[in-house]
Amino acid sequence: MTPLPSSAGGPYGLRDIRSLYPAVTENHLRYLEKWGLVRQSNRPRDRREYSFADLPTIKQVAAELERGTPLRVVLRALLAERQGQLELDFASSHAAADTPRAKVVSLDAHKPIRATATPPSLPAGPMPYPPGDPRAVLAAKYFLEGSHLDDGDERNMEEAATAYRRALIADPDLVPAIVNLANIRYARDELIEAHALYERAIGLDPDCFEAHFNLGNIQHDLGRYDRALVCYRDAVALNPGYPDAHFYLAVTLEKVGHSQEAKPHWKAYQELAPKGEWVELAKEFLE
Repeated sequence: MTPLPSSAGGPYGLRDIRSLYPAVTENHLRYLEKWGLVRQSNRPRDRREYSFADLPTIKQVAAELERGTPLRVVLRALLAERQGQLELDFASSHAAADTPRAKVVSLDAHKPIRATATPPSLPAGPMPYPPGDPRAVLAAKYFLEGSHLDDGDERNMEEAATAYRRALIADPDLVPAIVNLANIRYARDELIEAHALYERAIGLDPDCFEAHFNLGNIQHDLGRYDRALVCYRDAVALNPGYPDAHFYLAVTLEKVGHSQEAKPHWKAYQELAPKGEWVELAKEFLE
């Protein structure tokens, strides 16, 4: 058996958990994290760690799986047991690190603003703004700079945020910049700031799918499932081809006990993302 860490309280790595509970796979651990039943770690997936407090839950899952209990039944039972504690768990689990955020990459739908200054030079490529509208062109220039820097690398995050803020100085109503700046706030666990920005984006553009979906993620991470459902339903209505919107809607419906209503969204995720990260979980809940 793989030796356990010297501290009785952990942390326990993936190999430690697999040695103790062979019936629990890495995917099972990821599903428990996604359900908020064990605490998520900010470490890379191959170096995830679990505390001593997580062991009773993992042990219970292992025992049920060894008895042949379907995973979906195990998850629902554990969720029912923990329902009163879930909001606290989500609020302190740094879930944003593992939650997808829809990024706005196009300015096509944004209406230009009016100004009179000399327009700056722009990157090559077609622009959605008329070249005689300098403030709008400046906003687009900074947005494109931010979008280029906004590549998921934490080292570029602050520069990207600065570029988005500059875009918003030129055009305070530039919804794509608002959403992408909110995404950076969300990635930093600055949920209050991100929440306010997503709501501002929706107020300016009620059809902004990305703002609805990402706001739903915040509500979900905080255990505010009824509010999350509103956001996810709006997101699915606006963009029914986005797999993660169906996935998170299905997860949230399961958490509030609406399993039958969740089934079409599990199926939609499976069909839209046949090689997706959560496709095995979707199959489990469709059986």
